[in-house]
Amino acid sequence: MYNFPDAINSDLGLIQTVVALSIYTIVTSITPGPNNMMVLASGVNFGIRRTVPHVLGISLGFAAMVIVVGMGLGAVFDLYPMLNAVLRWAGAAYLVYLAYKIARSGTPDNSDSKAGKPLGFLGAAAFQWVNPKAWVMALGAVAAYLPPHPSVVSVLAMATLMALLNAPCVGIWASFGVGLRSFLTKPAQLKLFNISMATLLVASLYPIVVRS
Repeated sequence: MYNFPDAINSDLGLIQTVVALSIYTIVTSITPGPNNMMVLASGVNFGIRRTVPHVLGISLGFAAMVIVVGMGLGAVFDLYPMLNAVLRWAGAAYLVYLAYKIARSGTPDNSDSKAGKPLGFLGAAAFQWVNPKAWVMALGAVAAYLPPHPSVVSVLAMATLMALLNAPCVGIWASFGVGLRSFLTKPAQLKLFNISMATLLVASLYPIVVRS
């Protein structure tokens, strides 16, 4: 497995590493997960413009996680397994809360409805720290593509690349949501959609429950 080198020993090795990490990031970012389900619902309920802060919060919050994990936080989980369990269950509780908010979202014709509002930049960034899929992505990338004691430059390079690739992948789901707006013009249709998204979000907790 290629690693981000602390010193560039060969152009070929660096290119192979970047390509492999890029494929890993695109595949893990674009496949269904809590972030994408929430962004899809936000695109339907609030449109692309009001969903942009959510998308940016996801990507930059995830980049911050990669940096912290790359600088050694992953080893802390090995020393204190209980911390991992606490984060997973905190994430589960927050996912249930977000599912509840999605279920109560407004309608496309009333995006300012008091029944709901889009998740903002800070909320989306903070959510990554209790998002099970984000932890799997960050820990997997650091373990596979960084050396045991990486330099700050190599960690920052990885985090930057992953953030730049993650944003458009997540943004595609927001675009899907915007595309669905024209079909969900009746309150009953939108209500059914929001409940379905909330149900899928809660269903994403299954891996957490099984691992416990």
